[in-house]
Amino acid sequence: MTAEPVFHDPPVVQRLLGSPRFAWIWLVARLYVGYEWLTSGLGKVSNPAWMQTGVALRGFWERAVLVPEAPARPAIAFDWYRAFIQSLLDAGAYAWFAKLIVVSEVLVGVALLVGAFTGIAAFAGGFMNWNFMMAGTASINPLLFTLSILLILAWKTGGWIGLDRWLLPLLGTPWEPGAAFRRGEGPRPG
Repeated sequence: MTAEPVFHDPPVVQRLLGSPRFAWIWLVARLYVGYEWLTSGLGKVSNPAWMQTGVALRGFWERAVLVPEAPARPAIAFDWYRAFIQSLLDAGAYAWFAKLIVVSEVLVGVALLVGAFTGIAAFAGGFMNWNFMMAGTASINPLLFTLSILLILAWKTGGWIGLDRWLLPLLGTPWEPGAAFRRGEGPRPG
């Protein structure tokens, strides 16, 4: 039986994504993305159209699902996604979903700004960007999505200049528990 081939990242990628020496690069990206999410969410917190009725989101979804006359193209390019948004509209989900978006934007922004759970926060932010793009909104979503992907890849050092420097060794990962979950064991090398 032969061993499966093991492929390694190029050294420059290993250093860029895994070395704390390059954490300053991820700090710049993280602060920018975090600031954008936080200001977007805070701008909606005191808006009743987002936090009480959800009509702001309903209007966005209604415009997104419209299919204009040819040769114009609809905002949503995929029928399955249009059907998904239409089902949310039909169910009146915008009333609670708008609040979920606002809270998510604020939480992602704060987590990225303080460097806590950077990979998870970047994933959540990237997922929101992806959904906004799927609904036909470009704006800065492609840039934020790209930066989120990079922050996900740099999860080990993305929050090094932040709380992750202490959180990750303390809490660990799902595949390797941190110090708080290892009883009776000494610190792990590495």
